[in-house]
Amino acid sequence: MQTFELFRFADAVQSVAVEVRCGGPLTMGEDRYYPAEIVLKSDFVNSRVGLQISTEDLDEWERCLAHEAAQWPAGGRSAWVDVTPDDPVEVTVHDSPSTQIAVRVPIDVAPEWLEQNRLRLDRVRAALSASS
Repeated sequence: MQTFELFRFADAVQSVAVEVRCGGPLTMGEDRYYPAEIVLKSDFVNSRVGLQISTEDLDEWERCLAHEAAQWPAGGRSAWVDVTPDDPVEVTVHDSPSTQIAVRVPIDVAPEWLEQNRLRLDRVRAALSASS
């Protein structure tokens, strides 16, 4: 099973990324979910928190990129991120609704961050299509 980054916000000191494992999906009723993790790395905190994403979540992430701000994935079913395109970009990682732990990470992203994350989304979609 291959792992691909869906998105990455990074500077020289810290980063937040979502990694998606592209293999067979988990099926829950008619819904199909793929295992993923939010990966936070900094001098202060290094953490991974699991989540499940669907192809609908990928569509939602594409819409978020169009606006450059996001609360993703929607629905409150698992961990999520808030992205605020300030200077620096602020990415807040929220653990599952039960713990209510959140870590806010200011990141001085490179100017091409938006284009790079669109390319990552395209790679994940291609990998999930190939694995289905």
